[in-house]
Amino acid sequence: MRIAVVTVGDELLAGDTVNTNASWLAERLTARGVRVERVTTVPDRVAEIARVVNEYRAEYDAVIVTGGLGPTHDDLTMAGVAAAVGRELVEHEAALEWLTEHGGYAAAELSEGTTDLPARARMLPNEVGVAPGAVVEEIYVLPGVPEEMKAMFERIESEFNGETTYTETVRTVEPESELVGRLHDVQEMFDVTVGSYPGDDVRLKLTANDESELRDAAGWLEERVEIADEAE
Repeated sequence: MRIAVVTVGDELLAGDTVNTNASWLAERLTARGVRVERVTTVPDRVAEIARVVNEYRAEYDAVIVTGGLGPTHDDLTMAGVAAAVGRELVEHEAALEWLTEHGGYAAAELSEGTTDLPARARMLPNEVGVAPGAVVEEIYVLPGVPEEMKAMFERIESEFNGETTYTETVRTVEPESELVGRLHDVQEMFDVTVGSYPGDDVRLKLTANDESELRDAAGWLEERVEIADEAE
């Protein structure tokens, strides 16, 4: 399963808010064997949201959109998603019912637009906030508030599946530039992919679909690089 993640918000682009939602979602999806192939941040503009979501829904198995939900002037994500799929925004009866029966709100207390979702969308209840999420044509729309986003994603997490992958990390003190040949060789000899991440040392992350193949590859590499001291 191939996924694109779209995060919405001027505050993300300005650096006012750290985009923790994208990294959290990528980690959870990857753990389920899902391939996250795009992470894109767009401003609070209907046209930009619609353009990116429409492009990605044609290319990927699903698109997850976070941020910009609610009734305020800059909460435009639902309108952007509705435009992407050519549907109107309408008051969603299930969203209104959830908020009045489970959220403890009277209908008159809700701001105008709170329960507006793309027509015929599946409503996702917000158990720790107000603004509901939605699923429409394999587009999953989640809140931007991290606690709300995480709780809502956990309700639908089982809908995202892929081939199980395994990872191991080999740490070496050798410069990354000197490892190129051996990294090429390990990928030629074993059915693995290798990511190289320099820092105080170089982390070599090996990933494979077969756990035995992964162990063999990691063992082969450990014998051919200068291993970093675990205490460092």
